[in-house]
Amino acid sequence: MSEGDPGRDAFEQLRAIAREVGKSVERLTGDLDLNQIADRIETGGERLKELAELAGRQLSEQFQDQDARTAARAGQGRVGAGEGRSLRVGPHPLDMPTDEQGLVLSALESGRWKVKPGTDQLISAGEGPGPSERAGVVSELRARDWVAASGEVTVGGRAALERWGQSSRPS
Repeated sequence: MSEGDPGRDAFEQLRAIAREVGKSVERLTGDLDLNQIADRIETGGERLKELAELAGRQLSEQFQDQDARTAARAGQGRVGAGEGRSLRVGPHPLDMPTDEQGLVLSALESGRWKVKPGTDQLISAGEGPGPSERAGVVSELRARDWVAASGEVTVGGRAALERWGQSSRPS
């Protein structure tokens, strides 16, 4: 680059700007009292921690009250759990699949059926009988964490399928 080169002039301008920014940062940091900032953060941190704990307790109490109301409305008692453990409301991943759920899990696992992306609709993806009207089964399987959002059978779904297969075998 020569002395009159526009690229060199731009480079020199950027270098001058960078030098000025560096000097400004040095002046700014020289004016800061780092001990004062540390004291404020520590005091604010303790107060923030207290507020977070209070908010957590209130939310926990609110959700426990809501769970109790939901269980009472459904006419079901809450399944007991040890002190301090959260209680699950709704379907459990270790439930035994119904025959319909077992058939759908089996067809999904084998690849005969798939879940249409973005829906709860079953579609045929291989040979054999296609899915008939099975409205709501995919959402039931997802609620139990047996089918992922992608439509794939999860590890829990495979375990449920195994339980279903064991229970449906003739003795």
